[in-house]
This record gives sequence, structure tokens and C-alpha cells, in this order.
Amino acid sequence: MLKNKLATLPMEPGCYLMKDKNGEVIYVGKAKKLKNRVNSYFTGSHNNKTTKLVSNIADFDFIVTPSEKEAFILEFNLIKQYRPRFNIMFMDDSSYPYIRLTKEQYPTIRLVRDRKRMKNALYFGPYPNVTYARELVGLLEKLYPLRKCNNMPGKVCLYYHLGLCLGPCEHEIKKEVYQRMIDSITDFMRGNTREIKDHITELRNEYSEKLMFEKAAEQQQLLQAIEHVTANQLMQSNNRRNSLDVFNYFVDRGYISIVGLLYSQGQLLHRHSLLKPVYDDPEEAFVSYLQQYYGANELPGELLLPKGEIIETLSEILDTKVVIPQRGTKVRMIELAQENASVILNQKFDILNREQLNTQLALQQLENLVQTDCGRIELYDNSHISGSNAVAGEVVYIDGRPSKKDYRLYKVSNGNNDFANMQEVLYRRLFRAIKEKTVLPDVIIVDGGESQIRAGREILDSLQLTSVALLGLVKNDKHQTASLMNDQYQIMEIDRQSELFFLLTNMQDEVHRFAISYHKRLRSKQMSHSSLEDIEGVGPKRRSRLLKHFGSISRIKQATIEQLAEAVPSDTAEKIYSYYHQPDESEETEMEIM
Repeated sequence: MLKNKLATLPMEPGCYLMKDKNGEVIYVGKAKKLKNRVNSYFTGSHNNKTTKLVSNIADFDFIVTPSEKEAFILEFNLIKQYRPRFNIMFMDDSSYPYIRLTKEQYPTIRLVRDRKRMKNALYFGPYPNVTYARELVGLLEKLYPLRKCNNMPGKVCLYYHLGLCLGPCEHEIKKEVYQRMIDSITDFMRGNTREIKDHITELRNEYSEKLMFEKAAEQQQLLQAIEHVTANQLMQSNNRRNSLDVFNYFVDRGYISIVGLLYSQGQLLHRHSLLKPVYDDPEEAFVSYLQQYYGANELPGELLLPKGEIIETLSEILDTKVVIPQRGTKVRMIELAQENASVILNQKFDILNREQLNTQLALQQLENLVQTDCGRIELYDNSHISGSNAVAGEVVYIDGRPSKKDYRLYKVSNGNNDFANMQEVLYRRLFRAIKEKTVLPDVIIVDGGESQIRAGREILDSLQLTSVALLGLVKNDKHQTASLMNDQYQIMEIDRQSELFFLLTNMQDEVHRFAISYHKRLRSKQMSHSSLEDIEGVGPKRRSRLLKHFGSISRIKQATIEQLAEAVPSDTAEKIYSYYHQPDESEETEMEIM
């Protein structure tokens, strides 16, 4: 089937989607000529990483595009949609934060990531170093008493009494006062710190002369903070008007190391780095990564990149000035980025290779034990206290690494019956996969012994899933992983010094953490539950109004319909009164909110 599809591929530009035996997209690529590019995967020799990719390909699809430029754009969108595990991914899609200074009547200063949410504001950044940005916001909040709250209350709060807010909620503040602060902050953010430092120095000296040493120490700490967060960088570019990013890469031993040197106002603010296995042409992988990176982060005024036929097409894709320098200072900046990439790869490769080798060895040991492929392993665990807030957690490992996008949480309905709870969650997971024709696990591991194995075996048999291996993690008296049990209830001892033992221990810890954290969240929510939430027509606003009016739940219970109607509509007041005055009312204890 693959040979026939390969023979009939067009010699047109486009994108191809490689799929595994479950139909899941595992790799997305682009090509100037689809037939040549896709056929290259199945002919000739490849490195270990590409061989691993090819061994997982069971089918492929393709999409023809009018040009290579459209193929670039389509590849980016497909990678973002499918998140294939063999593509280099900027997984969290997060962008670097900005400092936002609003131009409202009573301005605020915040650390934000979205510049589009509020237009009436000044933005400074971006700040690749989030710690640096937080320190800067904290410093500005100490220096300038701007509003701290999102919605102004009816009276001043603690910030006012600490001198960190002018209290516009109670006091009339002239517009000129806030405008002076905005102008001063703007100057400060542009590097003009001398005036502020001189002012703080005068205050420090004044406090010292008056023997107010604690106050003087506070001013000295502010001076040190300013020195720390505004320290000049040692490396500078000549481009002081625009932000400038310099990206380059280095490839060795099947890995690609990508480094970005990020400049702003002529200063090197951050070095961004990434190290990943490479399964395709390194230059294509580099370009694909840049597309994803700038899909989540703002483009600079100028982007410096190394030479490359595919790289040159980025100038048509990215809406910024892309420069491939030929000589001079910018060439040295490109070389510096590549040197950093080389150093990072050489420093981290041994650690990364050791971890990956250990994972591969562990999977091989597991496959030898169960005699089946262990590409996708799913683990399940239950959590409850005496049957209350019963939940289950599912964690997924693909090729020995956690795939957190596939983690799932379940509320289960069988109280403290772990056998029934395990059956419920497995049935829900597997029946849905069969119905929707989505990916099924190669191996299911339940956190328990014979009872949990029996629960899982009954579900697998009822759904006729004979190809899925079932294992149980058997624990010792100290609740630690001791051995494995197969679905024939046979104990498979594991060497405690083996790679498999450490992998299984990590897996058990992860599924236990995932399930119990969900249980704790539900339990915490239940403890803060109010009986008002059980009354029809009493939403958050009315609950707040009732508690503010009466002060506590007990006073609401004692109130008459007429008294309740002072805070809520009369029909709602009748419902509240009826709820608390039913003949079979059971006494309950609730936290009084004063």
C-alpha cells in the first residue's frame, strides 16, 4: 500500500503527514517536490533518529499547495494542530511577558503576556527573564504608589496604610499627580535612573542624619535593587533603535541545538536555547522551529539568520526584516550564536544521551518481559478518603516519556470500591476510544495487584481488546513498587538496580501525584461549599449580597421572609426560607463569614 502511494505522489510543493499504526499524526513536513521528499524516507540509509521515525510510519497523507511559501504556512498550522511527537515543538505556546502601565484615571502597573487586551496603556519589554521582570515590577510598586486592585473597593485597603497606594477609592487625587508618576516611570524604563537614584540617596542620607536607621536601610535596599535590575549588559549591538534577534543552530550526533541571542535597545537581554533530537533535514527543522517560536512571541525589528536556501524563504513568511549577513559585525553575531549552540550541545549531550539511553533500555526490558510493543503506556490510579470525592487519574507515556497533553482526570461513582472504580474508568476510556476510533494503549498498568488486574481483565475481555497488555504494580509493606504482575496473576520480579525499576517507580509516583492532587482540589472545594449554593436562584452575586447583609449563614437561617427580601427578590427569599425551614431539616455546621 505504501509503495503504491509513494509511486503516485505528485511532483508539486506541499505538506505530508506521517501516521502510525493508530492513525495518529507523528510527523508533519513540507517539500518543494512531494514525491522526491517523501520517497527519501524509505530509501537509502538514515541516522538513528530518522530510522526511529520511519519504523513508526504505517501510512501518510499529503496536501498539495500552490507554492513552497504556502507549504511553509500550512506546515506551521498543521504542527500547531496535531503537535506530532517527532517534530520540534515550542510546546507551551507561551510568550515573554511585558510590563504594562495603564493610562486610566487611576493607573496600574502589571506584568502581562497579552498586549492586545488593553490598548490604552504603555508596554515595556518583552522580558525573556521573567524573574528580572517581576523584580522590576516589585521595585516600581515600591517607588510609585499606584493603584493595586483590579476593581476599586469602597474604602482604602492595607496598601494605602503601607504607603503603597494613594487610596483613590476614598481620596480625590489630582490627574497631574498620576501623570507625573507615569512620566517618571516611562523615563525610568528607558534607562534614565539618575534622578530617582539621586532622590533616594538624599532620603537615605536624611534618614541617617535623623538616626532613623531602619528607614535609611530601606532606601539603601531600593538603591541596590535599582542597580540590580538596571545593570548594563556587557554585550551590546550597534542597533539601538529596534529590537534584534540573532538565531543560529548546530547539529551533531542526531541532535539540533538552537540558540537565540535577543537584543533590545542595543543590549543583550537573554539567550534562548533549545536542544532536541532531529529527525529530518536540520535546516528544515530550524526553520520550522522559528515559525513556531514567532507564532508565540513578538517579532523583532530585525532578525539575523545564517545562510541557507530554505532559510532565505523566511523573509516571505515572517512580517519583519530578515537579514542573512555576509560580512562585518553581524556575521560575528551569527557565529557567536552558533558557538553558543555548539557549547550547549556538547555540555548537555552526555546528560541527555544518558537519560534517553536509560529510557530506551527500560522500555526494552519491559518489552522483553511482556513480549509486546510498549510505545504507548497508560497508567491508572484511584484516590478517595472513605469513599468521598472518589477520583481516578490517567497518565500516558509515549516512548518512555510523559505525554501530558494526553493526561486525563475522572470522577468515579463507586465510593470506596476500588475494583468498581477501576472498571468504570477503564471502560469509559477504552469504549470511547473504540467508538471514536482514536488511539488505544499498547500497555495498561494499574496501580495495584490481583484485584485491580482482575478488574482490568474483565473490561478488556468485554471490549475484545486482546492486543492490549495489562500489568499491575505490586507494592510492598512500605507502599513502594516491588514487582510487576501480568494478567495471568504471575509475579515478574524486577531488579531494583535496573533502568526498568526506576522508570516504573517514576511512573507510579506520577500517576499517584496526578490522581491525589485532583482529589485534594475536590475535597478543598467541598470544604468551602456553602448550603446557599444548593438553593435554586441563588448565584454568586446573591450569595455575596446575603452574606454581606446578614454577616453569617446562621443569621440567614434565622431571618424571616421579609428580612430576606431586603437583600434579594421576594420569590428568592421564599425559596431560601423554605430551604432552611423544611420539616426534616438536618443540622449542619458552616463557617461563619463575618
